[in-house]
Amino acid sequence: MKIKSCKAEYLEKAQQLSEEEAERLFSRMGSKLHKRLEKDSLSNEEILGIQLEIEDDNLMEWRERVAEIRKHESKKKKANS
Repeated sequence: MKIKSCKAEYLEKAQQLSEEEAERLFSRMGSKLHKRLEKDSLSNEEILGIQLEIEDDNLMEWRERVAEIRKHESKKKKANS
């Protein structure tokens, strides 16, 4: 995993987070990832931006899988009707 920085939009979102939101985001980050990013001497905002980007990517993948499952179930119901 070679993450050096995040997209500007995620950095902007990270800078707008409240302290409580930032803490929650840090808590969802894996400790391995957090240590690795700190080792690369990134700022907290950059680290949070990267985490936001990762979570958005994961959410998009999840939505795609759910859509595929629903499509498959819909075809299955039509076949059984």
